[in-house]
Amino acid sequence: MSQSKIPQTFEAFSDRFPGLSEAHQQTGAALDAAGPLDARTRALVKIGICVGAGLESALKSQVRRGLEAGLSSAEIEHALVLGMNSVGFPKTVAAWQWARKVLKDA
Repeated sequence: MSQSKIPQTFEAFSDRFPGLSEAHQQTGAALDAAGPLDARTRALVKIGICVGAGLESALKSQVRRGLEAGLSSAEIEHALVLGMNSVGFPKTVAAWQWARKVLKDA
């Protein structure tokens, strides 16, 4: 992820707690390497998790990562709406709104 896209809160946290930030990044890399899923598929899975958990910042990050991995806006939106019957209409619409902000800026 390019430095300009990293949220200021994450940068401030990383500056204050560099060891925790590094551990977080190492864990992410280990999780990526733990199985056969490619970057596109991992991004779709993580988008779905973020929708279900209602995690705005994480969802925006995963949408950016998905775009970097070559996902189209349509693929990202499909991942967002797939969980509607499971997590509900309000969570899905909120996640769609968060993702649109990232997609609009891309």
